[in-house]
Amino acid sequence: MGTSSHDVPPRVAVVDYGMGNLASVAKALARSGADVRVTQSAAEVRGAAGVVLPGVGAFRDAAARLEQTGLTAVVLERIAAGTPFLGVCLGLQLLFESSGEGGRWPGLGVLPGTVELLATELKVPHIGWNDLAWGPAGAGMARGLPAPSIVYFVHSYAAVPADPSVVAATTDYGGRVVAAVAHDNVWAVQFHPEKSSGVGLALLANFVATTRQEAGTS
Repeated sequence: MGTSSHDVPPRVAVVDYGMGNLASVAKALARSGADVRVTQSAAEVRGAAGVVLPGVGAFRDAAARLEQTGLTAVVLERIAAGTPFLGVCLGLQLLFESSGEGGRWPGLGVLPGTVELLATELKVPHIGWNDLAWGPAGAGMARGLPAPSIVYFVHSYAAVPADPSVVAATTDYGGRVVAAVAHDNVWAVQFHPEKSSGVGLALLANFVATTRQEAGTS
C-alpha cells in the first residue's frame, strides 16, 4: 500500500538564530503534527514545507543576529515564494519596517508599519493571560478555536500596522493591542502559542495543516 501525503508529517523549519525558546516551540509544533527541524541551515529552511520564526529579547539584537547568521535573505525568499510562514512574539515584530525599542531599528519590511511601546496606563510589560478578538484576516488561524480564545502574552512592544486589513486578532490591555497579523502565506502572533495550552496547540495545528497542503501541492 502507498503512503498518502497526509500520513507523512510536513517538515517545518524553526529558524535558529540564537533568540528564543526554540525547544518549547519545536515541541508544541511536533505535538501539532509537524516534522520539526530546529536549524541554522539555509538549505534546510529552503527545503521545508513551512517556516517558523520565533524570538524573545530585543528587536535590534534579533535583527542583527538574523543578518549575521545569513538567515534574513532565506526567510524573505521563502516568504516571497509563498511558503507558509509563522512568526512568534518577536518573530511577528521583525516582519514590520522598524521598531522604536531603544532607538529606531529596521525590520524585515514584509508588512508596512512599525513596532511601538505599548500605549497603556497598565503595567508594562504585559504579562499573563488575555483573550483575543478575531478579525476577518484571522479566519485561518482561528479555525476550530474556542470562543473566547485565551492566550499567554509577555511583551512591552506591539505592532502598529499601516494596513488595518492585516490585523488578524486584537486583545485589550488598557487599549487595543494587535495580537496577531496575517497576509497571504504569512501568519504571526504576538502571544506565545507554545505557552497557551489547548488554544495554542490548536492554532499551531492550523498552521501545520497549511504546510501539509503546501507539501501536497509541491
